[in-house]
Parts: sequence; structure tokens; C-alpha cells
Amino acid sequence: MLPLIVLFAKAPAPGRVKTRLGVDSQRAADLHSSFVRGTLAMLESLRGDADVELSTDEPTQTWSEFPVPRSVQSPGELGERIYAAVEQALAAGRPKALVLGSDSPGLPAAHVRALLASSADVSLGPVDDGGFYAIACGKTAPAMFAGVRWSTGVTLRDTVQALTDCGLSVELGPAWFDVDRPEDLARLGAQ
Repeated sequence: MLPLIVLFAKAPAPGRVKTRLGVDSQRAADLHSSFVRGTLAMLESLRGDADVELSTDEPTQTWSEFPVPRSVQSPGELGERIYAAVEQALAAGRPKALVLGSDSPGLPAAHVRALLASSADVSLGPVDDGGFYAIACGKTAPAMFAGVRWSTGVTLRDTVQALTDCGLSVELGPAWFDVDRPEDLARLGAQ
């Protein structure tokens, strides 16, 4: 059985996605939709290395041009949703499960491969704002996200601490960036 990559994405409803970008709500929704589309296209290059699933916060037919299985994320805060997705995949016999965020446009497939290839219990793809674009797990622990302050400059640090406190080995993979703020959008445009 192959590892499973679960792409987390919100349904692209104006006013619900990318609200911190400083653009009008329709433009923000269009950008979000484009980021997800680009990530799904990149993940197609990993066929044979991993299976891919699109997991949204609510049912949506957006991105139906990509023939990937779909699921709806479990309820709860982000750590609970990540834990549920990873735990379900590992319980089904997957050797590794990777949850990937949808706001890192242009992410190289090689970065995802590196996280999947890690021999650590958990590998994280850091972003420069203090969070992470992906987490790959070969093992889990119920308290692996205890005390994590999500969407802050210390999310990665808190996550590493919680994982270490659970006795899980941790490795940081290749760094990238995500697009959450107007300056991130400028950086994306400069690429």
C-alpha cells in the first residue's frame, strides 16, 4: 500500500478564504481556487509514489477536473482535523500519511517526496512565517498537537515541542513559503 497525501482545502467561497490577503473577497476566492488547482496538478506527478485525496471543509464540486478521491474533514480545530486524517490513513494500513496545506503555490514535488522519504516518525515542511506547509507521519500520538498555537509565528515550534513531548522523532524537511498576507502575494508575483 502506498503512502497517502491528503490535501486540505476550504471550499472557495468568497469571504471565507484568504481573507487576510488584502484583496476583494472574489479575488481571494479565485486565488485560493487557483492555489488548490496548482497543488493538485503538482501532486499528479507523484502518482506511483503516493495516493492523493482532496479533503475539504465542506462538500464542493470545485476542482472536479482532478480524478482524486474526496473526503470532508472531521470537525474540530486544525490539529484535531490533521490528527483524524493521519490516524485514519495509518489505521487503514498506509505506511505514511501526509497532510498538505493548500496555500503554498509552486511547491516543488521534490519537497513532498523528501517529507515522505524521511525516516523520522514525523516530518514537517516549514514555512518562513513560523508554520508548516505539510506534516508527514509514520506514527501518531493522541497529544501530538497539545498546546499548539495555530496560525501564529510559533506554530512550528509548538508542534515540534508537542511531538517531542509525545516521544515521536521529528525531522524538518525543505522549507517553502505560504501565501497568507499581502506581502506573501507580492513574493508570489516576484517568482
